[in-house]
Amino acid sequence: MTLDPYLPVILFILIGIAVGVAPQVLGFLLGPRRPDQAKNSPYECGFEAFEDARMKFDVRYYLVAILFILFDLEIAFLFPWAVALREIGPAGFWAMMLFLAILVVGFAYEWKKGALDWE
Repeated sequence: MTLDPYLPVILFILIGIAVGVAPQVLGFLLGPRRPDQAKNSPYECGFEAFEDARMKFDVRYYLVAILFILFDLEIAFLFPWAVALREIGPAGFWAMMLFLAILVVGFAYEWKKGALDWE
């Protein structure tokens, strides 16, 4: 058994790692190092921190994070499912319908808690 069929996958992974790591290494090696007090100071969204780092967040922050995960997972699973729908048959179709139903329950929870109401 030969590993020739895996060569494109291995090349894709290596090129992806190189594209992600090379600019960071170049920036670290060739970038200017001129730190000053403003660059080394902590900040929060562009202005000085005004509360303790262990303060409690509003629950809507977590609800928005859950909403992002819901839609992100949905899209990540729908594309391969749509491509392989003919091969997986009715069992695969109904499995995805169950998965989407579970996501809809999570979406309804988000909606009920008001995560979609922006102020």
